[in-house]
Amino acid sequence: MTNPVLVEVLRGGRVESRHCGSIAVCDAHGGLFLARGDVARPVFPRSAVKVMQALPLVESGAADAFGFDVRELALACASHSGEPEHAALAQKILAKAGFEPDALECGAHWPSSQEATIGLARSGGTASALHNNCSGKHSGFLCACRHLGLNHKGYVKIGHDYQRLIAATMEEVTGAAHREDNSGTDGCSIPTYAVPLTNLATGFAKLATGEGLSAERARAARRLFSACMAEPFYVAGTGRADTEMMTAGNGRVFVKVGAEGVYCGAVPELGLGFALKIDDGAGRGAEAAVASLLAWLLRADEALAARYAGIASVTMKNWNGIEVGAVRGLPLS
Repeated sequence: MTNPVLVEVLRGGRVESRHCGSIAVCDAHGGLFLARGDVARPVFPRSAVKVMQALPLVESGAADAFGFDVRELALACASHSGEPEHAALAQKILAKAGFEPDALECGAHWPSSQEATIGLARSGGTASALHNNCSGKHSGFLCACRHLGLNHKGYVKIGHDYQRLIAATMEEVTGAAHREDNSGTDGCSIPTYAVPLTNLATGFAKLATGEGLSAERARAARRLFSACMAEPFYVAGTGRADTEMMTAGNGRVFVKVGAEGVYCGAVPELGLGFALKIDDGAGRGAEAAVASLLAWLLRADEALAARYAGIASVTMKNWNGIEVGAVRGLPLS
């Protein structure tokens, strides 16, 4: 199946590039509300499923045992920009369970925020694992390991008991296999599993509504969703698309980016979850496509739909500040 064009890139009024992809929107029972392209092809959701990976942190009692607040729960689901607030909060989470930053096994990289990188370099600092966009998630993993009495060494490996728990949880939520034969290794070294978009969308609808989940899991999902929607800066960062889209939704929309052109999320009031993948892996394409999708899903609220439509159309300027074109997500109908 050839996937449709979801996003166009314009220059001088002409289409210069196109981003093709697929979109699935489902309810909690697996009913397909909207499909564009091949929604049955398994894709690696990467960081888009961090809220699912955080479920055991809450369900195990670790989040309560270590006194996680709303911002800390949001950071546990984050792909943050490595800004000072993000790194400091990750370190605070680790300290609650008696860990130093060197316990993190996600690897070190400079902040993805250019301003944060410049500030860190000017201060004489160096990149550490705390600046890794996944440090909040990994800090949560370490806290859960400590609470459950698990050896935290090698917690990123597919055979580690905590990764087995995460995989089993995600399998239950999505209804898709999370096994070694459909796994790969994510950028932060944990396993990632290839899952059809329909299963991901259904899983997010379950998390958003609680339907098809145990009472305990429904409470955990509601708590994590609420934290992310209340503190989107800690899920992403300054100027990031996730921050902008959840801020616009004001508690009505959950979105989460994944690498290689993936986005997942939910609109709880509609009882719907969604998942999309841009074929060429372009983040600009994924951001425009998900904003267009939200504009369509929330079209009954004209003001909010217009705001998402605005996010879906981004003006491009060159280094002299001259407007040269635009990235635009194509409207859905």
